[in-house]
Amino acid sequence: MNITWLGHSCFAVESAGWRIVLDPYYVETYPALHIEADEALCSHGHRDHAFLEAVTLSGCDKSESPFTVETVSTFHDDKKGSLRGENAIHILRAEGMTLVHCGDLGHELSEKQLAAAKGCDALLIPVGGYYTIDAKTAKKVADAIAPRVLVPMHYRFGVHGYPEIGTLDEFLALYEAKKIHKLDGNSFELTKNAPAGVIVPRFAE
Repeated sequence: MNITWLGHSCFAVESAGWRIVLDPYYVETYPALHIEADEALCSHGHRDHAFLEAVTLSGCDKSESPFTVETVSTFHDDKKGSLRGENAIHILRAEGMTLVHCGDLGHELSEKQLAAAKGCDALLIPVGGYYTIDAKTAKKVADAIAPRVLVPMHYRFGVHGYPEIGTLDEFLALYEAKKIHKLDGNSFELTKNAPAGVIVPRFAE
């Protein structure tokens, strides 16, 4: 399974020639996003997570997909959605592996919400705070899920990302340096033998 970070909370996940794009965005501080995919999944309706105009779909029948997709209903805030509405966690399974994309999660998870995600192979989680959980809460959620690979998203760096949200440094400071793997590119292959720990893809300008 190949995972590519496209910026913000957007990832392309590929298996057996099928590509799913998660949370395509329009964000003024990022270059315009353009991607081809077989399927697009959005955690909620805000344009920085549901800008489907950026995605050209292949038109292939979804029955051809090697992925199974499950959703877990959550909220975009810690007030049961009264501030920003609902949020869907997407759980993708293929090649005997499980990937969990948290979208704009705004709170810690209940045991029921955790059940489907626990022990996943890869967890993609927001860490920037303000609009989502912050770094410390993200670590609490990640510790409860206990993924093999953890990928932070929805943070500010350089000129990219919303000015209100935190940087990646605040999250990485919570982990031992030996558990952090910073990549030279924006893609990596997820396999059963991939190194465990925090994986930080590099945004492709």
